[in-house]
Amino acid sequence: MAILNLRQLLGPDDSVPSLPTVFHQLDVAVNNPRSSMRQVAEIISADQALSARLLKLVNSAFFGFPSRIETITHAVTIVGMQQLRDLALATSIVQMFKGIPIALLNPKSFWMHSIASGTAARILASYHQEPNVERFFVAGLLHDIGHLVLYRHQADLAKETLLRSIEAGRVLYQVEREMMGTDHAEVGGELLSFWKLPPSLAEAVRFHHLPCGSGRYPLEASIVHLSDVIANALQLGTSGERHVPPLEPRAWDGLKLPVSILSPAVSQLEQQVAGALALFLEDAR
Repeated sequence: MAILNLRQLLGPDDSVPSLPTVFHQLDVAVNNPRSSMRQVAEIISADQALSARLLKLVNSAFFGFPSRIETITHAVTIVGMQQLRDLALATSIVQMFKGIPIALLNPKSFWMHSIASGTAARILASYHQEPNVERFFVAGLLHDIGHLVLYRHQADLAKETLLRSIEAGRVLYQVEREMMGTDHAEVGGELLSFWKLPPSLAEAVRFHHLPCGSGRYPLEASIVHLSDVIANALQLGTSGERHVPPLEPRAWDGLKLPVSILSPAVSQLEQQVAGALALFLEDAR
């Protein structure tokens, strides 16, 4: 078993990308109670590419606003500062990782699974009446980002782990823990902590296979866990996993949602995922 030092894996190698400066500026502004919507809009508007991506996103069927949003200032007013910050994070990370060549992975299939999981998390959060569903979308979108780190920085070991998972008919994260001493969920959580993203986001990613292990953010971890299971069960892309991860019953029970929401939630997911994939990956071709 190879015990991977996560800090060594993520920290010293300068090929691990940093978050864009504009996101850090935006995050500081959103977290400052004295910041105005105008100031937030000015930060976003200074980055033309980010502005264009966000306007395309908020004018899509993904949001379904009745009238067109023409400016970032209008978007901040309608969507909200925190929500737009979270969407900026999502689009920025997809842009950062989308061009990375990884032999073990079909990039489009990976992002389809990630976006499907994010969309499912957003839908479940809306049924749970969460005030900011976009943070759940981001958590679902990033839940398997640890795979990208492992596939790139530990390619041989990751390949061996993937093949053993397939041959043994076992879920991938369990085999990863046996062979590496860690798994993609822990690596992903460590990466988000390395980026100094909110602990609720890092913990949702870190515990998305074992949501009951999350001491501080069981709601976030449970919703991402369920979203990952749903996306795998519907075969909406793959991050390398060939099996449907087991559902943790306590994660579902903890949400206290009626079973009757599952059918409409799945229908919503199937309707939304193709459009969301096109939106986020349009520039990835």
